[in-house]
Amino acid sequence: MDEMPTRAQARAHEKSAGPSVARHGRLKRHHPFKTVAALLAGVLAVAGISTAGVAAYAAYDVLTSLKPAVKLVDSKGKVVTPGVGAMGGAFNVLLAGSDSGGGNAAYGERGESLNDVTMLLHVSADHKNATVISFPRDMYVAIPSCPDPQGGSFDSMSRQKINNSLSYGGLACTVLTVEKLTGLEIPYAGVIEFDGVIEMSNAVGGVSVCVAGDIFDPYTGLDVKAGENTLQGQQALAFLRTRHGVGDGSDLGRISNQQVFLSALVRTIKSADTLANPVKVYGLAKAATSNIALSESLNNPTTIASMAMALKNIDVSKVVFVQYPNHYEDDGVAPTKDAADTLMQALKDDKSVTLTGDTGVGSEADPNAPATPAPDAGATQAPADGATTAPTDGSSVELPSDVHGQTAAEVTCSKPYQD
Repeated sequence: MDEMPTRAQARAHEKSAGPSVARHGRLKRHHPFKTVAALLAGVLAVAGISTAGVAAYAAYDVLTSLKPAVKLVDSKGKVVTPGVGAMGGAFNVLLAGSDSGGGNAAYGERGESLNDVTMLLHVSADHKNATVISFPRDMYVAIPSCPDPQGGSFDSMSRQKINNSLSYGGLACTVLTVEKLTGLEIPYAGVIEFDGVIEMSNAVGGVSVCVAGDIFDPYTGLDVKAGENTLQGQQALAFLRTRHGVGDGSDLGRISNQQVFLSALVRTIKSADTLANPVKVYGLAKAATSNIALSESLNNPTTIASMAMALKNIDVSKVVFVQYPNHYEDDGVAPTKDAADTLMQALKDDKSVTLTGDTGVGSEADPNAPATPAPDAGATQAPADGATTAPTDGSSVELPSDVHGQTAAEVTCSKPYQD
């Protein structure tokens, strides 16, 4: 993998970036928002509701809070309408994080919304493994012809940064773009904005994250001290948005920093303290549905609940967060084909993946974390040196060492920015 740029180089790249999608003219850069955790949390939360009275009220209230649905189409323009009911087999869900403020004046004036976060959740057919893939916002990809919400279609483009796809043709365009890149079929999707992150963190009473050193980022307002920090509300959002405050100041460092939070959030949601508390469970479900614009295929409580049933018993050691394989190119990054093919083929073959590289430039293993209990056969665990290697049982595919990520079982710390 190419050498990481310094913060100065990263800023220079941003200033020197050429025009984006020609149809809309030059797109403004915005501080990005995060994260796929809202959907993951939401489906887990719906499954966890056990008290009959709370469940009955939640089902009604969550249904009334669903936002207007978004149509998805396949490559031939046909509307995607998967059936509802019990979720069987493998499935894929895409979540785009929009940098729009959702109408909240506190986030300032914003132009066209960019999908500065694009994440894909893949659940295996046996519902024993979940893989969450983060796609770097500045990764150059081909954008296929996308439907125009006003009628007709937009032209395809051979090389654009992936975070232009949402403003170019909406959520359907982002889904088509990721389908073209990965070769996976993605029938379910959603878009979440700033407020969603705040409400999700509030619903669980805050998320405890480890920070290896003091971080102050004036761009996002993040101010945390070394050690354990319980984040919720604006500070949770600032933590997920920060780029200048972690790693090398790049978006790739931000991705690994986000995975610190996501892993901690999954552990929090899966804890007895959360799942045994119907108020927290309901709050998670309501926060998710109130702040996500879902595809028509997902805009149904039955579908969300059936996904939750598939997710709720997956061990945290088998929830793997992966950065889509990439390398630096021009003013952004480009897919690293061989490594990406290995990752995608594993998912197509319904095999789990084993990480052999480190967690990424924005995070590191927590030296004070308790020893990880021995996982089930084939599960992934981190060795003492911080690499995320694990034994394989023949059904797991080892990813190259330049592919970064971690499992939800690994306790990691965010690394402050260093030149």
